[in-house]
Amino acid sequence: MLIDDILSKFVGTGPRSYYSFETFILNLLKFHLESQNKILAINGNFRIPGDAIADHGFDDIVGKTIIEIKLNLDRTPPRIFIDEFFTKLNRTEIIPDIKNLLIINGRPISERTRARLMSELSSLSSQIKIIIWGPEELNTIVAKHRKEANRIANNLFSLRLENVVSREVRNWEEEREERINLLIEAYKKRQFSTFLGAGVSSSAGMPDWNTLLNSLFVSYLTKEFNSTETISDDDIKQIVYRLNDVDEPSALMAARYLRKGLTKEDTQEQTFIDIISDNLYKLRNTEKDISSKLIKSISNLCMPTQTGARVKAVVTYNFDDLLERELNSKSIRHHSIYKENELSDPDELPIYHVHGFLPEDKTKYTSLEKSTLVFSEEGYHLIYSDAYHWSNLVQLYNLRENNCLMIGLSMTDPNLRRLLDISARNMEQARHFAFMRRLTLEEFCYTTDKVTLEKNQLISNLKAAEQFLKRHHKLNEEIMKELGVAIIWFTSFEEIPEILNRVNNE
Repeated sequence: MLIDDILSKFVGTGPRSYYSFETFILNLLKFHLESQNKILAINGNFRIPGDAIADHGFDDIVGKTIIEIKLNLDRTPPRIFIDEFFTKLNRTEIIPDIKNLLIINGRPISERTRARLMSELSSLSSQIKIIIWGPEELNTIVAKHRKEANRIANNLFSLRLENVVSREVRNWEEEREERINLLIEAYKKRQFSTFLGAGVSSSAGMPDWNTLLNSLFVSYLTKEFNSTETISDDDIKQIVYRLNDVDEPSALMAARYLRKGLTKEDTQEQTFIDIISDNLYKLRNTEKDISSKLIKSISNLCMPTQTGARVKAVVTYNFDDLLERELNSKSIRHHSIYKENELSDPDELPIYHVHGFLPEDKTKYTSLEKSTLVFSEEGYHLIYSDAYHWSNLVQLYNLRENNCLMIGLSMTDPNLRRLLDISARNMEQARHFAFMRRLTLEEFCYTTDKVTLEKNQLISNLKAAEQFLKRHHKLNEEIMKELGVAIIWFTSFEEIPEILNRVNNE
């Protein structure tokens, strides 16, 4: 069939394939309806049922029609699809007007699934006619518009982005509210994990990667080769902060050479680890509370209830033990795991330090030297290239089995994105969430002089800049959706603990 040739270009598994299929169908139907002088309204609100609505039907379908697009219904338990659809339908005010539900499926649908869908959907709403399309029905539409179908198939991502941008009429904060509600629902299901990045530790004053790296560089270069001069820790701090302003070395590459300089033939690997640990905690900004609001809110999520724990695991890319300290203060049982073949007890919360573990008080832990410290290229390449490395297996298991919330992560790490891509192959839509910082028009178009505090406008056309930022953020959303991740935007870091407290309390 013609449809098979077109779908073979982009249909596989995972969100990327689903969104490609959805884009293809929406644009093809839009063209098909326009040829009949009718309008297809694309739905951008994922709390309202359907991917599109044809107010006046089309072809031989009469009346207002909700169109629901699925890639492979045989992979989704019918009950899940039905419950989700009617939950959304009951939220809306359009129920009396709906005459038809058209389900479009990209794969041939089994008679068993078809019969069950028709039976259960009809019993729940006798007023709505159920119509199911598969490849044969789609082939009829493609045959009518072969040239347009090929054009759409060859321009999927640009059309997808165009659809997304053109239908954005609501405030982004309203969309965020919908995602927070979905996050709350996922948390309540008790199949939930958190992934923590540098932003979590930074909230408690811990140094970021470049600050830590530069501190080690400065310490090494000044003290090692200028043994006759006295250079204090305060001197080093000043040099480090200035270095951060004027130079951004490739962190992984620079760490490779730094490690070679700090680890000499007459020293042990432990020496290198001790040097990193000392700098890690010495550079902490003590003006910030070590039990930051963010760390407290994360630990509150981990608090077990009478019916059990809602958070199944914590995966952290941070070296420090700040979360462990907070959990101890609340008497929450946990187990820090930082090496292979280590397991937690059923009543303990596992905290996986997948990039290594450097607690301030090393006497509380054993075999720290067996931790794979991902500080340099060597350590990173070791994990990246070994598909069966324990840290990869831990991350992949949680991404496949649980709903995951990413906190304090930039989402740019190639290994994490690779694992997200792998785990998303058996899902159609995003099931994970990530906090990401949204650029405001103010900070994008203006700068403030650090000395005079004078405000300078960098971009004169504010309207054009505003339109660019909308598209920029939408593009990021679409890219992350392909990895199975829904973005929860924030503009101020103080918003994150407030949202987490809402998730916990509701």
